[in-house]
Amino acid sequence: MSDGPGRKPTVEDDEILNVFRTSADPVLTATELSEQLPLGRRGVLKRLRALEKEGTLRSKEVGSGSRVWWYPGHTETQTGRRANRD
Repeated sequence: MSDGPGRKPTVEDDEILNVFRTSADPVLTATELSEQLPLGRRGVLKRLRALEKEGTLRSKEVGSGSRVWWYPGHTETQTGRRANRD
């Protein structure tokens, strides 16, 4: 049974989150994710926004229309460590 109109997602949320878990980078763009998943950039953006709305992911605008996404608790963004500048 479908949760609503439209096509059923071809990628599970866990598959999207796994890209974050296995990435060497703490933040990713929708384009980077779409290169690793069988979804186009627009489809990835829709899914990222839904995951952010439910509190799973976070994002930040970093330039003129550019946005990065991260998975709190699963990337270095949550460790609170800073480079030692001594």
